Amino acid sequence: MKITIVGGGWAGCAAAISAKKAGADVDLFEKTDLLLGLGNVGGIMRNNGRYTASEELICLGGGDLIKITDDCARHRNINFPGHEHASLYDVNIIEGVVERYLKDMDINVHLISRISDIEKEDNKIKGIYISTGEFIKSDVIIETTGSTGPMGNCLRYGNGCSMCILRCPAFGPRISISERAGIEDIQGERSGDILGAFSGSCKLAKESLSKEIRDKLNKDGVVVLQIPKEDVNYDKLKTKVCQQYALKEFAENIILLDTGHAKLMTTYYPLQKLRKIPGMENAKYVDPYAGSKGNSIRYLSVAPRDNTLKVKGIDNLFCAGEKSGLFVGHTEAICTGTLAGNNAVRYSLGMPLLTLPRSLAIGDLIAYANEKSETREGRRGRYTFAGSQFFNRMKSLGLYTIDKDEIKKRVDKINLTDIFNIKLV
Repeated sequence: MKITIVGGGWAGCAAAISAKKAGADVDLFEKTDLLLGLGNVGGIMRNNGRYTASEELICLGGGDLIKITDDCARHRNINFPGHEHASLYDVNIIEGVVERYLKDMDINVHLISRISDIEKEDNKIKGIYISTGEFIKSDVIIETTGSTGPMGNCLRYGNGCSMCILRCPAFGPRISISERAGIEDIQGERSGDILGAFSGSCKLAKESLSKEIRDKLNKDGVVVLQIPKEDVNYDKLKTKVCQQYALKEFAENIILLDTGHAKLMTTYYPLQKLRKIPGMENAKYVDPYAGSKGNSIRYLSVAPRDNTLKVKGIDNLFCAGEKSGLFVGHTEAICTGTLAGNNAVRYSLGMPLLTLPRSLAIGDLIAYANEKSETREGRRGRYTFAGSQFFNRMKSLGLYTIDKDEIKKRVDKINLTDIFNIKLV
């Protein structure tokens, strides 16, 4: 069987690995020249409930990418406002490591291969068209195109093209496979009846910061600098996609994390105001280049799906990552991608599809976000293991733990240990 994955971010890479381990031939198409998408400027893992979800995925047999991020971590077990036991992977090396891992598994990785259209018959997609005009026939498609871009969305709902890592002007616009198949996508909302949300952080060249800040970042992984009172802006917290970081501490302080670059935990910040802060007199943005006035806009293309991650209304289309819900984060993308990849193979074989039970944090997040997408208030939320309302839910339900033995027992109890390592074909 042939599984086709559209989009090479964390979700697409996880889906590719999962489908390959289950026994399928896998082709992954990515429009740019790099895998991982926003993962090239992200870097935060294992903070708060993401630790629980990561260990669940490892016990389920889907921890390949979790291990890679652990191996590429610059810092482990660090704390910053509102977040504990985080690890920070090096954004400057992670993509190459992941690409080699996929190729070593004989996954067919097609870079600079933008999908421009589909061919559909009844309720099935027969195949996809690359922008060159080439047609690729496929048994099952997994869409992991994310929810950012094309440029028009950032122009309409944000502050213009922010010149971010996705590089739409260079590599072309993202399209929605689900919408091309006739399914109406869900769009996230924010206050004021505005659609979408700003990406939650920027990157500064670490070399542009003072030696004192650089040394502290290299040693501790985190630096907190007080913002002058006249520059504090609490209203901007409302625009962030990452509501787990929408705490007053993130408005009152510059919070920097060491991910190879200096990760600035705000949507954007005027450079001249930034340079007023001691030690940041020479600060320079490296992503997005419009970091003084804007960032990319996300959550404008979410497919309606069930809890197996199959898109409603199309027989052979699955989704993962931001395409599958108002999810925030790499861990969330990896978890949903792993389930989608396995279920794509199950669908091809005519097997029952796997739904992860709500006794696991991963299963509860997938189901909870699905329920929330059905209401307007729910579409204003963002769902992550790391904070905001879902992390509170995890704690109230007793799902949050960093006890690995306890997590292993949970997975054993429902007979799903190593389920993603089983070859199905």
